[in-house]
Amino acid sequence: MRSFLTLATLVVATSLPVQAQKLVIKGSDTLGAKLVPTLAEEYRASNPAVSFEIAAEGSTTGITAIIDSTAQIGMSSRRAKTTELSAGQAKGVMLKPTIVCYDGMAVIVNENSSIKDLTVRQVEQIFTGDVTDWSAVGGSPGTISIYTRNTSSGTYSDWKDLAMKKRDYAGSSQKMAGNEQIAAEVAKNPNGIGYVGLAYIHAPGIKVISIDGQTPGKENVLSKKYPYARPTFYYTNGAPAGEAAKFIEFTLSDAGQKIVEKVGFVPVK
Repeated sequence: MRSFLTLATLVVATSLPVQAQKLVIKGSDTLGAKLVPTLAEEYRASNPAVSFEIAAEGSTTGITAIIDSTAQIGMSSRRAKTTELSAGQAKGVMLKPTIVCYDGMAVIVNENSSIKDLTVRQVEQIFTGDVTDWSAVGGSPGTISIYTRNTSSGTYSDWKDLAMKKRDYAGSSQKMAGNEQIAAEVAKNPNGIGYVGLAYIHAPGIKVISIDGQTPGKENVLSKKYPYARPTFYYTNGAPAGEAAKFIEFTLSDAGQKIVEKVGFVPVK
């Protein structure tokens, strides 16, 4: 009888459906528009019981989601600010970053622009509004149209730090929701200029220009010869656990990092 009960219990246990799990990931458009959905799709191929909710609305929203416990992973293209760390501590949350890949913020212009290279100083002058006409930096005459990310974006903040010496953007600059929107506007505007992550540099109608002769290629990003190179992050509340830990492990695995490179970013390994 004991053996029969054991066998019956085993049959019932193995016939039960695998409990579905939902992984909520919020934050950076740079990571969340292409890379993380691609990683999630590949991850689900081996873990079909896992579903994903991915919201790519800016790095600030990802870090806030971890502080507010509305996501298991927060995507961010910048490091958490001191104020965010303090806000987390006030709620018993320890913001833990994990570098998932590297990126180079590429400067893009319209494909028909005569501009091929700018200096670091010229980039600063353009985005702060010190220079407003292309003729001032060796281009054909025309009023420069500046396209940036919005204020919730980590790229918006990183660009101020790395390219503008923390100065304010030109008042005429136009804020876009994501990398793809910036690329689309620059493609339509012969006088446009913007910045996008490496995964977005092949959009039609644009071209990447070099900065002091340096392009945002893999080696230049890793060596930081390219001036606008940066790491990108997953944030969790302390050490990741459960499905979040497994997904982060997959992202950092050889298979995950191959996807990182295929999408256009620079792997951490």
